[in-house]
Amino acid sequence: MAQKMADWSKLPLDMLVSIGRCLNLIEDYLNFGCVCKSWHSVATKANFNNDLCRAPWLMLAEEEDNEVRKFFSLYNGMILNKRIPKASRKRCLESMGWLITVGEEGEISLLHPFSDVQIELPHQNTTVEYNEHQTGSLTCFIGKAVLSASPSHTSNYLLMVIDGGSRFLSFWRPGDIRWTRVTWEGINYSSFADLIYFNGQIYAVDYSGNLLVCNVADVVSPKLTKCHIIPSQPHEHIPEHLYILESLGSLFVVVRYGVHFRLVQDDWDMIPLTLVPRPYHVGVEVTYGTRYFRVSRVDLAASKMTETKELGDAAFFLGANASLSVQASRYPGIKPNHIYFTDDFYETYMSYEEGGGLDMGVFNLADGSIQPHYNDVSLSRFCPPTWVTPTPY
Repeated sequence: MAQKMADWSKLPLDMLVSIGRCLNLIEDYLNFGCVCKSWHSVATKANFNNDLCRAPWLMLAEEEDNEVRKFFSLYNGMILNKRIPKASRKRCLESMGWLITVGEEGEISLLHPFSDVQIELPHQNTTVEYNEHQTGSLTCFIGKAVLSASPSHTSNYLLMVIDGGSRFLSFWRPGDIRWTRVTWEGINYSSFADLIYFNGQIYAVDYSGNLLVCNVADVVSPKLTKCHIIPSQPHEHIPEHLYILESLGSLFVVVRYGVHFRLVQDDWDMIPLTLVPRPYHVGVEVTYGTRYFRVSRVDLAASKMTETKELGDAAFFLGANASLSVQASRYPGIKPNHIYFTDDFYETYMSYEEGGGLDMGVFNLADGSIQPHYNDVSLSRFCPPTWVTPTPY
């Protein structure tokens, strides 16, 4: 007589709680909650082990409408396919495990990719002087976005964004019906490339590499925001894109070269893409792709930056996300003193018939070599490959 299979959905809840708290990988925890309704009911904040390792996952669009996402873990090779209907045909940025989605009609929201919780935000047309600072594609209106705290844990948070064609700073707080532009005391400042919250202050880097510093309290007050500027180091070439991030208690500014279109001249072999016909493309063959990075450590006490080629045990993750750093020794498969980068050059997403997302790889800061990751690319006309810090709620 065949033995009857056990019904795992009927395990006592206290036993499921004990099992869940023994899990050491967030991938296991997410899969645990997908088994059945009773197991999902146990996968809650109260039963979540906050010490679970959370190295960034790479999120790729898997279908033309971008509804299906593939999440890939570098340090254990796990692949998770997830349908996210609320992110369909939207550009996604990331901060603290949340996606900031921007749609084709200019709608904006905060979306948690694993719990499907969505927070509607004001339309981009509620920003100051919107008609004067629109972008060609409405999905590209927000260039970067960072949360001051996770909406999963508190309602007392800010979402700060770099927006519009001039790349201003604006913010939104829960309950606001429009975006608020940050205005500066004594200066007329815009063209920001990246920003970060660190020790109660906002640090924003502009396209010249200068670092602007201000208190969060000053930003949200009705008065003009006071700030001071840490000047950048001289650059041999014009910086094409910049990032700022915190790593082991220190701030770093990273300059990326090779992002913009350039003529094909003794360049590396890249996947052939079809340019959408434009007047400035007639008779020329162009390509793009990262050539190298330059990293500077910020000395806040001395108010200066110093170039470095040594990150110690750290690895950086840069792209269409809040820039991240992890300790490589905690995650097998992640290399120290390396930069993992994804393609956040938005113009390519509209310039190629196949979409964008080609410029991905790993940069060795010590010797300047790049290991391209063309085979991992999933081209898209909406959503760039994005690093996501996995959180189950």
